[in-house]
This record gives sequence, structure tokens and C-alpha cells, in this order.
Amino acid sequence: MKVLIIGGVAAGTKVAAKLKRENFDYEVTILTKSKEISYAGCGLPYYVGQVISDRSQLIVNTPDNFSNLTGVRILTEVEVTKVNPVEKTVDALDLKTNIANNYKYDKLVIASGANAIIPSVDGVNLKNVFFMRTPDDAVALREAVESGNIKRVVVVGGGYIGLEVAENLSSLGVRVSVIDMAKHIPPGFDEEFSEYIENHLADQGIMTFTQTKLEAILGEEKVEKIQTNKRAIKADAVILSVGIRANTGFLTDTGIELMPNKTIKVNEFLQTNIEDIYAVGDCATVINRLTKEPVWSPMGSTANIAGRVAAKNIAGANIDYQGVLGTVVAKLPELNIGRTGMTEVAAKQAGFDAISVVTVVSDKAHYYPGSSNFIVKMIADKETKRLLGLQVLGKGAVDKMVDIAVTAISMGATLEDVENMDLAYAPPFSTAIHPFCHTVNVLLNKISGTFETLTPAAYIAGEAEDYKIIDVSLTPGIEGAPYIDLTKVTGELPEFSKDEKLLLVCTKGRRAYLLQNRLKNFGYNHTLVLEGGTTFNEVTL
Repeated sequence: MKVLIIGGVAAGTKVAAKLKRENFDYEVTILTKSKEISYAGCGLPYYVGQVISDRSQLIVNTPDNFSNLTGVRILTEVEVTKVNPVEKTVDALDLKTNIANNYKYDKLVIASGANAIIPSVDGVNLKNVFFMRTPDDAVALREAVESGNIKRVVVVGGGYIGLEVAENLSSLGVRVSVIDMAKHIPPGFDEEFSEYIENHLADQGIMTFTQTKLEAILGEEKVEKIQTNKRAIKADAVILSVGIRANTGFLTDTGIELMPNKTIKVNEFLQTNIEDIYAVGDCATVINRLTKEPVWSPMGSTANIAGRVAAKNIAGANIDYQGVLGTVVAKLPELNIGRTGMTEVAAKQAGFDAISVVTVVSDKAHYYPGSSNFIVKMIADKETKRLLGLQVLGKGAVDKMVDIAVTAISMGATLEDVENMDLAYAPPFSTAIHPFCHTVNVLLNKISGTFETLTPAAYIAGEAEDYKIIDVSLTPGIEGAPYIDLTKVTGELPEFSKDEKLLLVCTKGRRAYLLQNRLKNFGYNHTLVLEGGTTFNEVTL
């Protein structure tokens, strides 16, 4: 069987390698426009920041090494110009010789990836305008920074790559600003978490300007400033990270069905609407695992998983690709962020009776050196208690919290299913009750009504206006607020009426919960606890 693969980065090479392992007799050929294959696109920001020292470390495999290792034929610098489904052929141009060729296939895999979007503004061709899509992009930016002539940079686009580039540039002493047209960055977080991230970035010297549109890049020969719809910002360089667009233009008039965003539509087996043609990676749409709706997931992880499934199906299997959860983890200055599943807003829009809780929990035993906190938002369906999503911030290993949630959501688990999981514990790694299970317990208490709270989102929206704020921290910390020492509450509080609405606030939420529980014993039934305490919320009178 002849299998032809268009594209040789993550998805294309995964399909090819797996096919040859399934059946070494398959004749597998990769056609790729680039000189290189299988490079670490997600590692580019870390090359810029000198965390990855050498360019060669970004190259996962060279064409020769990959071919020798797998038996796959690789033709580089070959641009596919047309797919002919009826004839089962592909037209392509050899960029080295300018000679057109025609290739036959029994099965075709389109893994053509995506290209960086170039905004239609003046100045994009000025010196010191950079992209972040290929190893050469990262090399060019790093060399420019190392020259010593770049002190101020504007990153256009507050997605994960943009923020990771910002973090790495900041670590080199470069002053960085980030602009984005969205209301908040990064994508995939509920608004209160995005605002926390934006404020944290500002504290670290990275200014973010949201709802801000790039209108022009200004300068004589090189970048001097940018003009936005709100202000001008001085800059020595601009990194354009406004997004990517699927590379599917060569599929015009082929009959292959595309989505409105020009990605390729595939079914659960990763097949297109035309027999014997598959599509995987950044050029294709997949489905959301929870909603079963089409979604674009241009991630290296998605490309590799989908590529493996497609290869097995080409080899004769019948495997459903179950879809993605939008799982992301990223490193920012002094803060790691992660998320998976649905936001609370998205869950409600999808018809779930969504309920959430925000907790501040220790990431390891509090007495262990280097212990810090996770700030966690967990979302579930109130009726079924099915876990729907998780967002987490912290200095530590947020990925382990996200990965537990991914496992639970993928298996359709309820909060009760994961409430008492026997997760790994030792003081350097976790707490005796794992921070994930701790958060599950808090959310279950909230659902049952034993823990009555005000969410950070509700607090921001002003829903605490008719409540008196009570400081319940270990030591007084909220200026102007009455203070209650939890350990001294043994009966009714003469200074407060039992009908009075009290908002109990401590550092994390735990002491406020303990006080609420105790006050209920004494007839105080109008108290709420502010989720996340002063660690997450800016509390003022």
C-alpha cells in the first residue's frame, strides 16, 4: 500500500513512523515544503530565553536520521500544489529544481499544518519584526536580542506562545509589553483568573493591554514604535503572535470539505469526506471531548495523538478519536498556569448546571522547604456532580493537578468518584490529603450546602454590597474591617446580630469556613465565605 503524507512536522512524522511500525511493507512517503522536519515548535520561546542553548536541540529528527530510523521516504523542499482525489494523485513542485512532479497514493494523509497570520498593517516588513513559528524565527530573535540593540519589545498576541516569548524575553532583562484584541488573556480561563494572571504579569514588569488593536508598526528602517487603537508604544522590536491559519489553500476545488475557519473537516476516524483521504494536525478540526462539537486544537500534543490514531486506522483498525479538552499548561514569570475542560461560562452556555469553587491549597506539605500554594478553580455539574473543568495557578507543579482532572473528565468521573483517590503523598511532593482531592471535598461541601460562599466573580460583580466584611485571618490584615479570632469564638457574638449578613474573609478560606461552621451552631445563618480569601481577591471596604 502506498501512503502519501503532506507535511513533515509533528502530525505527519507521527503518522509515518506509526504506519511503518504497523506494517514495514507499506510504502510511506512524506512531502514537505520545508528543509527540516519534526522540529520542537513549542520549544522556540525557550531557545529565545537561552534555556535551550543550541539550535540543534530544537530539531527532533533530521530527514536522513528519520528515514534511516523508520524506513520512511522523505522529500524536502517539495510544495504540494494540488490534490486530485479521482486520480488519487498529488501534484507537487520541487523547489530546488523548479520541476513539477506527480505522486500516486492509495491513502493520503494531509498534515500540512498552519502558517503564522501576517496582519495587514503598515510596517510588517521593517527590521526587527519577528514571528515565532519556526526554528529560524527563534534564532533570528535571539540573535537580535544578543546584539544588545533591543531593550523594549511589544508582543502582539496574548496567547500561550506570545506569553511564553514575553516571559523569556523578560528573563533576559528586556522590557516587554503584550497587546491583544481580546477582553482578557490568556484564552481558556474564566475572567477572574485571567485578571489575576494579568495583574501578576504587571507585578513582574510585563504590561498587558487588552482590547487593543495593532494599527501600524512605525519606523524609518527598523521598528521604533507601534500605533494601536488606544495609544502609541515605543519598541525596538515587535513579535507578531496574532495566531495561525491552516495551510489548506492548495485544497481549493478538490471537493474536500473545509470548516468556516478553513481547517479540514474530519469524522471520528480522522477521515475527510473523500474516501482514503485523512487529515491530522494543525490543518484539521477535531472535536471537543465533552460537548462533541467541532473545535480547532493546534497543539503538538493533539497532532501526535491524532496522528497515531489515523495511522492505526489506515492500517485497518477502527479507532474513534475521542477529542480534546483544551488542556494547556504554561510557564510565566514566577507563576505556572494550567487548565483543562470547560470554563464555568462555557459550561453554562453548553447547558450544564455548572457550579464552581475557588480554593487556595498547599502544593506540598506546608512545613517542607519551598512549599507554596495552588489557586484552583474546579467546575462541575451541580445535579450529576460530573467534573467539567479545572483551572490552576501556582509556582509548583500545576501540570499534575491538570492531568488528574484530564483523567477524571475523560472517564466521565463524578466528584464522588475522585473524592478519596489514593494519590501519591510525601512531604516534598504533596499534602496528606492531595490538593486535588481537597478541592473536590470543598466543592462537594458547597454543593451540599454545608459550605456557603461568595465566588470571586460574584465579589467583583458587587454581590457583597449588603454584607459586612469580617476579617478572620490568623492576624488582622484587612484595614477597617472588624476582626474575629476564630480560636476565641465559643458562643454568641454580642457585637453582631444573628440576622446580620456577614462576609467572612481570611487568607485562603479555611479559617473563614471553620468560623462559619462554628457560627451556624450558635444561630448565625446569614454568613458567606469569600472563596480564595485575600490570596486571590483584592478586598477593600
